[in-house]
Amino acid sequence: MTKKKKIEPLTGEELLNKVKELENLSEEEKAKACGYYTVTKSGVERVNMMKFLKALLDADGLELDGKQNGNGRGGRSASYRISVQSNGNLLIGSAYTKQMNLIPGDEFEISLGRKHIHLRQIDKGEDLDLEDLETN
Repeated sequence: MTKKKKIEPLTGEELLNKVKELENLSEEEKAKACGYYTVTKSGVERVNMMKFLKALLDADGLELDGKQNGNGRGGRSASYRISVQSNGNLLIGSAYTKQMNLIPGDEFEISLGRKHIHLRQIDKGEDLDLEDLETN
């Protein structure tokens, strides 16, 4: 019986590239192929999805715990809260727009409620009439 050598878990850009390369595999197969598994004493392989997903977030520059990951990508973490600025504007920071893969020129429909504002991204080919805006 030959013993399969366990690979060192991939991190950073190497992890992101490998995951893209394995796009047709399941999440568990990707995690295993990237080294995120252990072998029990009885020889059973167990995939560690939590470590894999955390490593993916870290590699993509997203920190759930708000700590800087040491690669120079510090700054504030997304808190999902904003305040009205002194000029009356609401600013949605780049952490959110990056997370949604938004690009300059993307448009949104705004609808107002009593205590909420809804933003709905408008598809490029979709025309919007003012009558389409829903106010509550």
